[in-house]
Amino acid sequence: MAQKAIREYDAKSILAKHWDKYFSNFSYAYETVMVQNGADLTTAAQTKTWLNEKTLVAKPDMLFGKRGKNDLVLFRDSKPGDVSLAKAVSWIDEKSSEKQTVYFEFDGDEGTGDPSIDKLTHFVVEPFTPHTQEEEYYISATCVGDDDMLYMSAEGGMEVEEGWDEKVTEVAFKITDTEDVIAERIKANIPADVAEADKEKFAEFAIGFFKAYRELNFAYLEINPFVMQGNKIELLDMVAKLDDTAGFMMVDEWGDVSYPTAFGMEDKSPEEEAVELADSKTGASLKLTLLKPEARIWTMVAGGGASVVYADTIADMAGIEDLANYGEYSGGPTTGETKFYAETLFDLMTREKDANGRGKVLIIGGAIANFTDVAKTFTGIIQAFENYQDKLKEIDVKIYVRRGGPNYEKGLKDIKEAADRMGLYIEVYGPETHVTDIVRMALEGDK
Repeated sequence: MAQKAIREYDAKSILAKHWDKYFSNFSYAYETVMVQNGADLTTAAQTKTWLNEKTLVAKPDMLFGKRGKNDLVLFRDSKPGDVSLAKAVSWIDEKSSEKQTVYFEFDGDEGTGDPSIDKLTHFVVEPFTPHTQEEEYYISATCVGDDDMLYMSAEGGMEVEEGWDEKVTEVAFKITDTEDVIAERIKANIPADVAEADKEKFAEFAIGFFKAYRELNFAYLEINPFVMQGNKIELLDMVAKLDDTAGFMMVDEWGDVSYPTAFGMEDKSPEEEAVELADSKTGASLKLTLLKPEARIWTMVAGGGASVVYADTIADMAGIEDLANYGEYSGGPTTGETKFYAETLFDLMTREKDANGRGKVLIIGGAIANFTDVAKTFTGIIQAFENYQDKLKEIDVKIYVRRGGPNYEKGLKDIKEAADRMGLYIEVYGPETHVTDIVRMALEGDK
């Protein structure tokens, strides 16, 4: 399962969109806005009147936790007086104006380890929910091995991780378990310290939560805490990851969800974002990470496992500084999808020659495919060759191919003939050649 983290705002938006389907007996106000600065919040208040009328909470929404311990949550008790719209606007502008230091591990209230330092660019603002600690609960679900796991606790908040074994009830479910079996097992495993008056409602909420986790294709879903006051639910903090292999069939269910770069990490290039967008619209897998675009060794690898093997072998034989990219195309991409992916790589690798005057190396590799039609995907690569043949010659590229799988003989024959016709240097090998031998041959031939 491929997992992509999403913002808290998007996680709440997805649940709110489907709330009545999974939590029909509970109410959820869904008063939440995401802004990038104080001006955005002021503008939002023109149409969302609750921003002017209610006490507010503001916090960054940038894929990191422990925001409270990092003093990055503005709420009623953090400064004297209630948090008004004006105070939230001022606080967001203050926190976004300069880089912030964020610790991910704490010993008590002291941050430990190396912090990340970056600017805060996205904030979520919501009404403050008055409640008691006894009304806070914890729930999460994720996949562990072949099972889906549900975690429940009567104690929510920042300290739930401390004493996890004593505080949290874990329940495992097989993929084949029916809704009735799931419901009965959840009811039978409600944490003992949930208030007796809340047990039935807690079970009902947990059943709906687990069903939403599965049907909406979350890879991880956590609410910590949620507040339950009778039939009223408030989702105070959420962490979520989506199973992005399901993205092509969940467009309507998820809506316009984004996959941001985590706090402290460099932003994606336009090319990486374009591949990510294409990946979200197909049942195949298209992945691209640029390591060093000016480097001379480029890979176009079919299969996630194979991509790791090729990257490790190149790093071992040539040094990581010579590896330009990391990624994969797999899962039966169409000819058009493969052409797009190849052209993205060719555009990047031909933008400049090697600084030391050496020719560049392109390794088109992969393991032995199970169901991907090699000839069909190679047709896409050949079409990309035709559009970039002159630029590929200018950087003196040498192309090494190793592939196996359905129609691989035709694919290898076609790509060899096409490259020869265009005057591109190419060597072609089938599954009789070891998967890593192609790297050795490419590096030796490059000397």
